[in-house]
Amino acid sequence: MSKATATARLLAASIAMSPLAGATALAQEASTAPSLTLELNGLEPSAGGCRLTFLVRNELGAALEKAAFEIVLFDKAGLVQRLTVLDFKDLPDGKTKVRQFDLADTDCAAVGRVLVNDAVACDGDGVEAGACIRHLDAATKAADVTFGS
Repeated sequence: MSKATATARLLAASIAMSPLAGATALAQEASTAPSLTLELNGLEPSAGGCRLTFLVRNELGAALEKAAFEIVLFDKAGLVQRLTVLDFKDLPDGKTKVRQFDLADTDCAAVGRVLVNDAVACDGDGVEAGACIRHLDAATKAADVTFGS
């Protein structure tokens, strides 16, 4: 094989692989996008009410001194059961925390949906207003409960 043929084949292979390189770069960029993951990890009866357990991971690129969300609980028929604010306190950047909230006079078995209505506090140096709700990634491990924004 001539040197020109080898060079042409190498050039063709490089061009053919360039979309893959671009896709890989996009995937890496997407994985570093800011996010605040909020997972409803469980609901269980507690003394006089219902305990909600959340897993929260701050990947916003800055520590949060305070994060609080307005949460709405709906019953299985879709009617609003309760509206409350849950204070997740401080959330260091790059760290996962577990937070539990006991809601008095709330029947866990009656909850069909949990909605993150708004972020009422999202405070930290370098954190832009609205970042907590805009970059919210909601998930649930609770089998019979829908969770999200």
